[in-house]
Amino acid sequence: MLVTKKAPDFTATAVLGNNEMSNFNLYENLGEKGTVLFFYPLDFTFVCPTEILAFDHRLEEFKKRGVNVIGVSVDSQFSHFAWKTTPVEKGGIGNIQYPLVADLNKSIAKDYDVLIDAGLALRASFLLDKDGTVRHAVINDTALGRNIDEMLRMVDAMQYANQYGEVCPAGWDKSKPAIKATMDGVADYLANNSEKL
Repeated sequence: MLVTKKAPDFTATAVLGNNEMSNFNLYENLGEKGTVLFFYPLDFTFVCPTEILAFDHRLEEFKKRGVNVIGVSVDSQFSHFAWKTTPVEKGGIGNIQYPLVADLNKSIAKDYDVLIDAGLALRASFLLDKDGTVRHAVINDTALGRNIDEMLRMVDAMQYANQYGEVCPAGWDKSKPAIKATMDGVADYLANNSEKL
């Protein structure tokens, strides 16, 4: 369980947004206000491209929040490059604009405890604070695609809690009140919002 701990650091080859292959270190690429690090099973598969494109389609929303997005799979950098340079209509992902890290020796997936017996990573997402602390993690089986909008909501919740010192209740988003972290604050929140939960 990594939540509340520092994310395991790594250095590995990645294909960057501009398609360059580069030695890539996690802690050298943490976002100003956080990072979403996500694992997916394999390139050239079925659910994976939907998630990768969904992250890319929302990349500007993550950037507005000062958050980097980094993808990792057990494929090589050459497989990542081939998938990125294959058009979407031909089964590729096109020129997505965030790094895809090659974890060919599976050490990163092992360090994050998302490697399964088949030698693939599960669909795992980790939200790292700006100092590398894991604040949120969700892991899905390979058949279950993740919700990228939910990750944006969690980014907002983390940043709100960091800024205001309040806690974010069930279903919270930026349009809703948070809770002062006191018993009186909880009582007040529930008195005014329990029917909306």
